Amino acid sequence: MGHRGARDRTYEFVIVGSGAGGATLAHELSKRGREVVVLERGRGEERVGTLKDAMRYYDTSWLPLLPRRSREGVVVWRNIMAGGSTVTSCGNGVRCLQSELRDLGVELEAELAEAAADLNVSPIADGLLAARSHRIMDASAALGYRMEPMPKFINPALCIKCGKCVFGCPVGAKWTALDYLKEAQKNGAEVMFQAEVGQVLLQNGRATGVLHRGPDGSVETHGKTVILAAGGLGTPVILQQSGIGGAGANLFVDLFVNTYGVTDDHEQPAEPTMTLVDREFHDKDGFILSPFVNRSRVVRFVEAGVRGSLLPSRRTVGIMTKIADEASGRVGPDGTISKPVTERDWARLRRGSSIAMEILSRAGADPDSFVVSKPQGAHPGGTAAIGTCVDSDLRTRVANLFVCDASVLPQAPGAPPILTIVALAKRLSKALAG
Repeated sequence: MGHRGARDRTYEFVIVGSGAGGATLAHELSKRGREVVVLERGRGEERVGTLKDAMRYYDTSWLPLLPRRSREGVVVWRNIMAGGSTVTSCGNGVRCLQSELRDLGVELEAELAEAAADLNVSPIADGLLAARSHRIMDASAALGYRMEPMPKFINPALCIKCGKCVFGCPVGAKWTALDYLKEAQKNGAEVMFQAEVGQVLLQNGRATGVLHRGPDGSVETHGKTVILAAGGLGTPVILQQSGIGGAGANLFVDLFVNTYGVTDDHEQPAEPTMTLVDREFHDKDGFILSPFVNRSRVVRFVEAGVRGSLLPSRRTVGIMTKIADEASGRVGPDGTISKPVTERDWARLRRGSSIAMEILSRAGADPDSFVVSKPQGAHPGGTAAIGTCVDSDLRTRVANLFVCDASVLPQAPGAPPILTIVALAKRLSKALAG
């Protein structure tokens, strides 16, 4: 799937990263006949869907089973591969931060509608809901809460309801940025894998390309326009290593905890992750609720210790509390992460978890069985935010250098951001293509 272009060539557009932002840009620019090269740090994985597979592409510490953590101990889930985090997402197609971005001069209505059409976003099909979700929905309604079907970009005709979305979909039922990336290649875009970009090449205050390392050593790839889309953790490192100030601060990760309980049922059939969503608390209290169970005992050990790993997988039900956390973190030029959990963050997590316990208890879970995971994060962003590092056109202070990924988001969405990032990339591509 990848291709290594000539080193002395100058492209119209050099795009760093192939996730929601980078792949969308490559797709939109290439279909308009523009010359594009995409540099991806990871590989083009041929097989996904199991924990063993995920160990190849999830970002881990010194041991393969240990995910990246902040200095303060917060797990930050991130994968490094073609397609980025879209490959291991739960397939949620929700709008987020639309009004906040509009206040900053970024109108996305047309692009959000276009993105939703491209990704075939629609409320999850009822046929994909297991009895567990129906019980949670009924219990929520009985308690006066509003748990509704989650908007998804999952094809119900292909989904096998394995419940392993976060390892990657083994049957291709979920839209991922790989769909855009492959179309971009058909349009003539080039993709270089295992190309770890270290810095932007600058000349007379203008970006002229990037320096990256790969199997062939250090390589310079030149372009008339450079767009960083390496994600909320990757992009600020490149900016800082390039001597471009202001990046790296204000990190958020959309902190979440999973609240688990055990039912008396002999077996709880699997289903896609995050089938439902309760958004009624989002604007006032800063969190959403959504059914979620990690199917792997190993992963439950990572997030909730021995008690988590001992939960009987087939009888465990769970609800995720995802919050809009304070942008209190930082990514250093060496990639180290600082991300504390503030008092406000803890208050939101505890409030959401208490409601989750109430719903799960009503749905048949034994209150004595409840286990709450440690705080985790999976949507790092804010580290090159609009108004701080880029303007409303996603332009940095360096000519010909743009940023288009979660790092430009002005605050934590507290909700899945993929649809919004795709819309931002569509907007930017229209401006760049003229």
